[in-house]
Amino acid sequence: MQKILVAEDSELNRELLCEILKEEYVVETAGDGRQALETLALHTGETAAVLLDLHMPKLDGFAVLKEMRKKGWLGRIPVLVISSEPAVAVENQCFDLGVSDFIHKPFESSIVKNRVRNAIELFTCKNQLEQKVEEQAQKLERQYEIIQRQAKKLREAKPFNRLMTEYTSAIMEVETKLKVLNAEFSQEYNRNPFESIKTRLKSPESISEKLERKGFPFTVESIQENLTDVAGVRVICSFPDDIYRLADLLTGQDDIVLIRKKDYIQNPKPNGYRSLHLILSVPIFLSNEKKYMNVEVQFRTIAMDFWASLEHKLKYKRNVNEADEIVSQLKMCADSIERLDYQMQEIRNRIDRSRC
Repeated sequence: MQKILVAEDSELNRELLCEILKEEYVVETAGDGRQALETLALHTGETAAVLLDLHMPKLDGFAVLKEMRKKGWLGRIPVLVISSEPAVAVENQCFDLGVSDFIHKPFESSIVKNRVRNAIELFTCKNQLEQKVEEQAQKLERQYEIIQRQAKKLREAKPFNRLMTEYTSAIMEVETKLKVLNAEFSQEYNRNPFESIKTRLKSPESISEKLERKGFPFTVESIQENLTDVAGVRVICSFPDDIYRLADLLTGQDDIVLIRKKDYIQNPKPNGYRSLHLILSVPIFLSNEKKYMNVEVQFRTIAMDFWASLEHKLKYKRNVNEADEIVSQLKMCADSIERLDYQMQEIRNRIDRSRC
């Protein structure tokens, strides 16, 4: 049975509370604040709850609460104040000190039992949750340390640096092909199919984290075989139809191999994310060989890219207030952006037709 401490200077009240609680708990008693603290010091780990009177000799309830807070006991043991005072100010003062609940005199048996039981259950759940959070934090810290060590090894490994050079070369190949198409469009149609190109190479930390998370071997060969997004190119277009036209022209080139296509424009993710993803196998020409490398190419409109940037900040920023509401608003914005993209595209088409 769980142990409860009743700290109350009235012997009659102590006996009443013992009688109410004895069937469910082992009840210890203290007649003053000093005795209560001495009992707690001996049985801190065994005490499930404290019922504390505010007006006691030697040390009053407020002094006991302050000492419990100082020793860190209030974080582990729920305290229910025994009080006959209805004053709101007194209750607020107690809550500020960390009290869980109040039991008002005269005692009602069912209320005493329920409030004690609820306070213990809530504290048990809270402590279990805090323990799980602490264990998870320690696990993440260990994983982070492993990833940092692995990333350091990667940076120092010559085969890894050679591989990163090859991925960089593949990025340049895709970028060059896109710029050639852009120049041709500009000459042929007097407009550009895209606004800008952004490129990125995964960092050693990011590569290590993904290998760890996916359970893949930590080798250069594993990176090439299992990761398709080490090299990335993002193409920002003005209109949705430019995305598909440009993607078709790029994948239609005879030295490009389309590995995988995910169309999040026609089939957006549940949160509203929209983009066209292609995994391409691209040839690079080294001093002694021709080699194919994987490159992830993402196509977005300007509005899609702006939305994705904002959603990314929400995803990786902790402790965001009203996160659920922000997610809902982002989904509404994504729907509005989709309508706006196609409305702007229709306006452009009308302008183009008027020139014919």
